[in-house]
Order: sequence, then structure tokens, then C-alpha cells
Amino acid sequence: MSRVLIVGAGLTGSLCACLLRREMNNKVNIVMWDKARGCGGRMSTSRSPDNSSHSADLGAQYITATEYYSHAHHSFYEELLSVGVLKPLEAPVEGLKHQDGSRHYMTPLGISSVIRHYATQSGADLVFEHHVTGLYRRGASWEVHRKSGEWEEFDAVILTMPVPQILELQGDLGEMLSVSQRQQLDRVVYSSRFALALFFGPDVDLHLPWAIRYVADNACIRYVAVDNRKRNAECPGRGPSLVVHTSVPFGLQHLDRDKDDVQPIILQELNKLLPGLPQPISIKCQKWRYSQVLTSVPECPGQMTVHVRPLLVCGGDGFSHSNFDGCVESALRLMDVLKTSLDTPVTTEDERRH
Repeated sequence: MSRVLIVGAGLTGSLCACLLRREMNNKVNIVMWDKARGCGGRMSTSRSPDNSSHSADLGAQYITATEYYSHAHHSFYEELLSVGVLKPLEAPVEGLKHQDGSRHYMTPLGISSVIRHYATQSGADLVFEHHVTGLYRRGASWEVHRKSGEWEEFDAVILTMPVPQILELQGDLGEMLSVSQRQQLDRVVYSSRFALALFFGPDVDLHLPWAIRYVADNACIRYVAVDNRKRNAECPGRGPSLVVHTSVPFGLQHLDRDKDDVQPIILQELNKLLPGLPQPISIKCQKWRYSQVLTSVPECPGQMTVHVRPLLVCGGDGFSHSNFDGCVESALRLMDVLKTSLDTPVTTEDERRH
């Protein structure tokens, strides 16, 4: 049985683990590591400190399926809809540019419920606070080192974190990348932004005519959502939550500043935008250094195979595009490589693929 490590418990990693379990159940032992304290990656959902408010999606807000992907990825949407992880987004949205044929979906239990669904289905050994720092080839396996100084060996490794974090890894990966691969990875560009979650007490009612508002005329704030209203999750005894996303230029301008220094700036702009906003009981600020992919690997191949035996392959939205369907495409391409590699008998020849 092959021991497979997936680094990154975001959408690509969790879906890849799920597909791997379904297609190669008795052939693999799946392990998934993430450096964070929970799964989700950029599809994370945060709770208020005392759980008196609704949770808030700090990353991805909802899922949009174009007409093409509604058909191409029909089975994925149907699965999530059938178990109630997704539901149609019916809340009022202000300032959204509508695309013909597109469908919007929200997640009643928060956007991270999509990740939890796939992670649970995968049956993977999911371990948090495991920060991978290096990869070293040891014969027919990979020795994977963590920030703690500990290491473990695996027969195959799939890297799904943002491309700049892949390039930071120590060990043998850098030498195994071809010149062309290195150039392609160096060209991947991400946007950056800050996000705020404001949690309010149960006695607060946010009298706003919308659930989601796209802001076009503010240099700081691009998006605001009453998260519980977005999800149609009005619940007695719990206060509302408000999510704020900054613009990309603002995120880039303040990228190197501590988030605690940037938070007051965002709040000042928010109070100008929404005068009379009640005082929240708590606030969480998130800095997304790698928010969305602006420039992906050319031709969006979905994956990049660095070494065949032992298998080392990279995936994620940097190899496709930054949305649900881009991550699905990457997971499918990763599965193509995994099935070929794990179904092929091991030979003594040292194979490489560029």
C-alpha cells in the first residue's frame, strides 16, 4: 500500500484526497498535512470567541458556476447540493455584474464546510499545525521535514499550497525543477488583500437593504457582506456577523504592515461607508498574502510533475484559476498523474518528467 502525503488542506488538497480514496481505496494510505489549526485554506470560516455570533467566511464568499462548468462539473455540484453543503444564493446582492448562464451558490454552514465534506469523505489522516519545510529524496521515497524538526517518509507527495511557498521549500525540489518549470513558477502572481470579520451581539440588528454589497468607489473597501443573511442563517440567540474585504490595490499597498496596524484603517473606512454601524463584540483581521491568482502557470495545466519515481507533483489554483472550478480541474489533473504513477509497477530506473 502506497503512503501518499497531500500538503495543504484547502479545496484542491481535500478534493484530491477524496477522489484518491474513491478511485484507489485499497491501494493508498492518505495523509494530509496543513500548517494552520484547521482545514479550509483560503476557504476558511471563523467563529466568534464566545460563539454568541454567527460565524464568518474570511476567504472565499460563495461559489459561482458558469454555464460551461455547470455542465462540465455537474457531478461535483450535484453531490454538494444533494447533501446540503451548497444551496442557491438567493440573498440580495448589490453591485454584482451578472454573467448570463452563471449560477451562484452559498454554503449554509460556512464556506469551509465544502472542505470538511471532502476531507471527511477522503478518510485521510488529517493533521494540523504541520508546517512542511523541506523535501529530500531517499531512494524510492520522500523524506518530508517539518518546522518542528521532525520528518516522515512517503511514497508520493502532492503539494497544493501557493506557488511561492512551494518555491521556498528546502531540499531536493529546487534542483529537480527544470529551467522551464522554474520560469513558469516564477511567473505566477497572486493578489493580496485584508479581510475583517465583525461579530455582533444577539441584540444587534443590522438594518441594511442587502446581504452582499460590492463597493465600486472606495479605495480601501471592495466588498461587504452580512454573512448570516448571505447564508440565510438567521438564528435566534446569535448576533449577526459582517465580513469586509479590501481592494487589491489597498492590500498591495499595506502588504508588509502588521494586520493589527491595518485594522483601524479599514474600520475607519467602514464607518464612513456604513454610518451608525453598531459596536461589535469582537473583530478578527486576516491578511491574505496569496488571495487570488492573477497570473497562473501558462495554459493552466492543473498540475506540474517534478519527479515521477518517487512521485512529486504540484497542484492548486496557481496551475489553473482561482475559483471552485479551477481547484476541481487541478484535483482531476492530479488524479490523472496519481493513478498512472501508483498503478505502474516500480522499476529500478530513475525516471524524471519535465
